[in-house]
Amino acid sequence: MPTSFDTHLLTVVLVVALVAWRLYSRLRRIIGRQRLSAVRPWLTIVLFPLILALVLAGSLLHPMTAAAVAGGAVAGIALGLLGTRLTKFEATPAGLFYTPNAHLGIALSLLLVLRVGYRFVMLQLNGGQFDPQSMQLGASPLTLAIFGTLAGYYVTYAIGLLRWRARVGGQAPIEH
Repeated sequence: MPTSFDTHLLTVVLVVALVAWRLYSRLRRIIGRQRLSAVRPWLTIVLFPLILALVLAGSLLHPMTAAAVAGGAVAGIALGLLGTRLTKFEATPAGLFYTPNAHLGIALSLLLVLRVGYRFVMLQLNGGQFDPQSMQLGASPLTLAIFGTLAGYYVTYAIGLLRWRARVGGQAPIEH
């Protein structure tokens, strides 16, 4: 019969494996050459601002947190503009392709990994017990600033991809 330690260890191993797999998938998508999707940029442009607006609305009772979200979004927009400028775009007979700047992609991914890792370590130091107080929306302006940065970056970058596609027109087929 498994002990609570065995169950806890198995849970930790499974969570770490899941996070590692998602990070690997994310890094491959952020760093390597990609075919421009007809749908993904639009989903980003629609969903991230909605989520950002909900987070911002939920943080209005905490002025410091609201400022962190807004400041993160502004920083993300600036990074998105830089990222778009540093991207290599290719219109080929096989389709439209782009290669994001690897350094920027790695830096943003590392920022997210470090913050998630920190929260995970804090959970483990708390004996694996979930502390609802530490997970409240207003409890971590840093986490929400990072979310704002990522949301601002992804939306701005997606707009940059769509603008590039509009400039090159129908010169090459795109993936649906």
